[in-house]
Amino acid sequence: MSGSKICLCLSCSTIKENLLVIEKYRNWIDMVELRVDYLTKDERLYIRRFPELAGLPCILTIRRRIDGGKFTEGEAARTTLFARGLAFADQDASKNFAYIDLEEDFHVPCLQDAALAFGTKIIRSYHNMHHTIDNLAEKMETLRMTGYEIPKVAVMAHSLSDVTNLYRQVQEVKKQNKGDHIVLAMGPYGLASRVLAQRFGSLLSYTSPQETLFNYYDIGHIDPITLQEVYNYKTIDDATALFGITGYPLTTTGSPKIHNQGYKNHGINASYLPLKAEKIEEAIEFADVLGISGLSVTIPHKEKVIDHLQSMTEVTGEIGACNTIVKKDGEWKGYNTDVYGFSKSLLEFVGTKNLSRMKVAILGAGGAARAAAHVVHNLRGKACIFNRTIFKARSLAEYYNFRWASLDYESLDILEHYSDLIIQTTSVGLGVSQEEMQKEEHDPISFYTFVGRELVYDMVYSPEKTPLLLRAEKAGCRIENGKKMLEYQAEAQFSLFTGEKYE
Repeated sequence: MSGSKICLCLSCSTIKENLLVIEKYRNWIDMVELRVDYLTKDERLYIRRFPELAGLPCILTIRRRIDGGKFTEGEAARTTLFARGLAFADQDASKNFAYIDLEEDFHVPCLQDAALAFGTKIIRSYHNMHHTIDNLAEKMETLRMTGYEIPKVAVMAHSLSDVTNLYRQVQEVKKQNKGDHIVLAMGPYGLASRVLAQRFGSLLSYTSPQETLFNYYDIGHIDPITLQEVYNYKTIDDATALFGITGYPLTTTGSPKIHNQGYKNHGINASYLPLKAEKIEEAIEFADVLGISGLSVTIPHKEKVIDHLQSMTEVTGEIGACNTIVKKDGEWKGYNTDVYGFSKSLLEFVGTKNLSRMKVAILGAGGAARAAAHVVHNLRGKACIFNRTIFKARSLAEYYNFRWASLDYESLDILEHYSDLIIQTTSVGLGVSQEEMQKEEHDPISFYTFVGRELVYDMVYSPEKTPLLLRAEKAGCRIENGKKMLEYQAEAQFSLFTGEKYE
């Protein structure tokens, strides 16, 4: 079991609201952090009773704005609040704050002495909201001012490589074995440091309730239910097999839920997590350093990843796009499970054994389009590849003896001819909010008027209905998104990663 605890950050404006949040998430957390800087001034008067009311170990934190908090009233006022939180210590330690978080430049000896006398552990914290760190071990030594502090280093990661570098430094710190510490990478690249807190040697992983996640958007918090139920956090230990998905911007992915549920169903000690990487080299380096043995690969890395493989399956080489890599005996091998997932879901959608009587429009010419073209060709369909960059459309089309055309109004007559089945393979429409649905830029063929007989398949699955699918459905077309394709190709990946059939 993971030795790293789940800490819930409480940032409601009243104590009552914070207590209600605790009750909602109690089954998924080990401790809480009371962010006094978020409380109203009147509510701050009652923080002393909070540990007893919470019934869980509590961290007392009053974060300044410079460190990412909300407190702006000066150090004298903050000192008084800290003293109020520690005052009148109870002989029952559970009724006192278990921890107090003091920044590296906040030195009030009487507070430190009181904390130590009352059994309240000091978290001595360093926050850098703008940059990462290259001298972690040295910084931790400076944070252990009396030798009793738990050093906390939270830095902003601007790439996955920053997280890799932080992990390397953590391994050197762990070798010194000087006690508990907390290390995390903030921002959208830092999720791995939160999910893999045990691997980073961290005492805990900070989470936030869904209700107040917006307070921590910039630093990359997730909620405790997701951390435990989706990523199997509490079962992660040194023996846990690690897998993941990499892409950019990777704002939406349903793969972790599918894979991690599969590990639970099969009793496999494993975790699968998203690894946002602008460059595929960063993802592979991260995987090599942390011992990740399998990666799902998505936009825009499906083609570039091939240059980093030692071998690949024949179909992967034929398509020229790879969405799955597995490391065995120190070498990466590439696969393409998109072909399986797309073929199975497409045939279910169209309700036929092949596409021999269909004229098919494939929108896009990237890695997903390559898999679609391969499937359409194998199913005996006649197709035209539409893409804004015409030479890419031509390159893909010529391989399968398909037609090609530009993806714009100039090719309207060609699109009308190849409209029995329209397959959308680009990222256009991905993650579009309800407010943005009516904008033409989120519909790759906004110039096309549906007549109602078309079958329209969009590989995007979030939102459930993209602007393209909504418009097609309104015209009477049968529509399908990429959810089933995601599930089927993920099942194939699961088997490649684990050697077992997905249940």
